[in-house]
Amino acid sequence: MTDAHLPSTFDQTMQRVENVLSDKGFKFLQADTMRPLLEHEGLTDWDSFAASWNDLGLDLYMADGGRYRRRRYATFTVSSENITRKPNQPHYQSRDHNLLNGGIERWFGPIEDAIATHPAMLAAIRTIGRFADALTPSESRPETWHAEVHQFRIEANPDSEGRPTPEGMHRDGVDWVLVLMIGRHNVEQGVTTIHDDQKDLLGSFTLTKPFDAAIVDDHRVYHGVTAVTPQDADKPAYRDVLVITLRHE
Repeated sequence: MTDAHLPSTFDQTMQRVENVLSDKGFKFLQADTMRPLLEHEGLTDWDSFAASWNDLGLDLYMADGGRYRRRRYATFTVSSENITRKPNQPHYQSRDHNLLNGGIERWFGPIEDAIATHPAMLAAIRTIGRFADALTPSESRPETWHAEVHQFRIEANPDSEGRPTPEGMHRDGVDWVLVLMIGRHNVEQGVTTIHDDQKDLLGSFTLTKPFDAAIVDDHRVYHGVTAVTPQDADKPAYRDVLVITLRHE
């Protein structure tokens, strides 16, 4: 057998990740695994993409009164051939999925056009789309996915922790979730925990480096992230992530 008949490194990695997702319903991908997947889908100019997290608006919908979360939001139609941005719309979750902030339409500042079409953004959407298509049975696989994309910055102060998932352990009410670490600055904790239907712990890990990522089958597991606190109380402290969710149109 010649090398031409062997699966590529990309195909081998995709298959390994798909096997774990199929078996466990979640997968933590370290940066040295995730970055090549994104590069395969066209990732370039990461620095300008990451810098856009410095221009997010304050989330004023926090029912706990917190002012520790900044964000921008956009929605897309995603197929294997195309990614098309939808008109601006509110983010809505039922209270079944978000007891803290659900039940209302939340209007956030839109993701800037240059970031919505950035090679890093498109690569991330294509990557989670590949996994969703591969792991959804053909009889129930949609022709297009509805993607919701969130830029999040969680800020921590000496007198108030930053809470990445203030609603606690939860499901998002979608099919698939990708969480991609953009960067951490002067924070501790932020541990991701995964739980089964009985809320028993299945695993935990911490996204620490840019390109670290988590993929979650939202039908099978719950997820949450512990609060972050400053390492040095005299310096700014924050955690930046990109979250992409996919559900049937």
